Amino acid sequence: MITIPYLTALTTYFSYGLLFAFGQFRDFFRNIFDWWHASNLEGYAPICLGLEDFYIRRLYLRIQDCFGRPIASAPDAWFDVVERYSNDNNKTLKRTDKISRCLNLGSYNYLGFAAADEYCTPRVIDSLCRFSASTCSTRVEGGTTTLHKELEECVANFVGKPAAVVFGMGYVTNSAILPVIIGRGGLIISDSLNHNSIVNGARGSGATIRVFQHNTPSHLEKVLREQIADGQPRTHRPWKKIIVVVEGIYSMEGELCKLPEIIAICKKYKAYVYLDEAHSIGAVGKTGRGVCELLGVDTADVDIMMGTFTKSFGSCGGYIAGSKELIQYLKYTCPAHLYATSISPPAAQQIISSIKVILGEDGSSRGAQKLARIRENSNFFRSELQKMGFEVLGDNDSPIMPIMLYNPAKIPAFSRECLKQNVAVVTVAFPATPLLLARARICISASHTKEDLLKALEVISQVGDMVGIKYFPAEPNKQQQQPGKDTIKLD
Repeated sequence: MITIPYLTALTTYFSYGLLFAFGQFRDFFRNIFDWWHASNLEGYAPICLGLEDFYIRRLYLRIQDCFGRPIASAPDAWFDVVERYSNDNNKTLKRTDKISRCLNLGSYNYLGFAAADEYCTPRVIDSLCRFSASTCSTRVEGGTTTLHKELEECVANFVGKPAAVVFGMGYVTNSAILPVIIGRGGLIISDSLNHNSIVNGARGSGATIRVFQHNTPSHLEKVLREQIADGQPRTHRPWKKIIVVVEGIYSMEGELCKLPEIIAICKKYKAYVYLDEAHSIGAVGKTGRGVCELLGVDTADVDIMMGTFTKSFGSCGGYIAGSKELIQYLKYTCPAHLYATSISPPAAQQIISSIKVILGEDGSSRGAQKLARIRENSNFFRSELQKMGFEVLGDNDSPIMPIMLYNPAKIPAFSRECLKQNVAVVTVAFPATPLLLARARICISASHTKEDLLKALEVISQVGDMVGIKYFPAEPNKQQQQPGKDTIKLD
């Protein structure tokens, strides 16, 4: 639940209402003028139609310079942002030859492996010379190299599972796996704020889908109990299979999953647990092994463990870890394994090398230092933001810090003003979040120095005062406000 003051909710509704009204007004006259012009598509239905198209044309294009900014360097603590301009009121953006050196608060470079590394980079270059950039084949044909076998063994050992299988894209790992492990007659119970890849995978499976309130084990138990009692729709037969899907760290909220309580409930009702650790593996836990290590959960209690290599490991792709029987079954049946090109060998080598650094197998303590630094950086930055009066979501130890903006006018204002002072931030709005809950999402890295964080805090504080997003009074030990008479609750 997110608390939002009545005045903030009212002005946000009014702003969106105003934008919607002016957009409809402009569309009315556009249709009149278009009626006089001949069209080569006469008789065809509009290929882009509906509220999404209206939102893109009349709302998103106004502020699209705040999104998709091209960069011209590695996504390290500081990176080069390419400047752009528009001659048609932001409908199209053109790149210039100018770049701005900016502090990077947007990339998922949690452990700093996205930039050149003294241990990883030479080995990646060697693998490029030996294997080339692509296998140009699927895993079941000519796309399995010795690196792929080594990577799967390395991942399985790292996450504490008997076996693992890797894929070339993190999004596909969820969207292609769920339809394979469950189908008609099965039940998927999904957290209400799960990632879009999980949502699409669940929809594609053909299984019945039920949603429980975000990170609320008591509501999960209620849904499980009701669904088990009712059985399948129409026939009321027992479910063939029940899978509960949650995330380790929720990417838009920065919250840690209440995994121990969820696992206890799933054991009670004999439901499988599917854990997405895209943002938690490598980033949290004493040795970087994710939320299971952080929260003291035995990995044997998690039936299916999913994660990606795009965040903490500075590479690409994803993995599924589980029992040997499960992984063997997926290798025989999963379309992402059978028909997609295998993960690039240099990308595989980057993952192997970064895991070795994290575990100290490179002969140094750099991995432990990175893990300690990202934890310290994250907790320090979150604490300082809260003291300044910002509404910050998420839990301690999480490297993701959403700062609530709410009002649509504050989205571009915050992003553009930060960029003017050479701080690059990511703003997130509908459809990635509910319409009223726009936010800026800060991602902290182990590569950030104390000086970097202090500069970022200074800039964000100044812009926050300018834009008016310090919704709480500044306090030395800011605690998240409890719902009261002057607040309303939004799911």
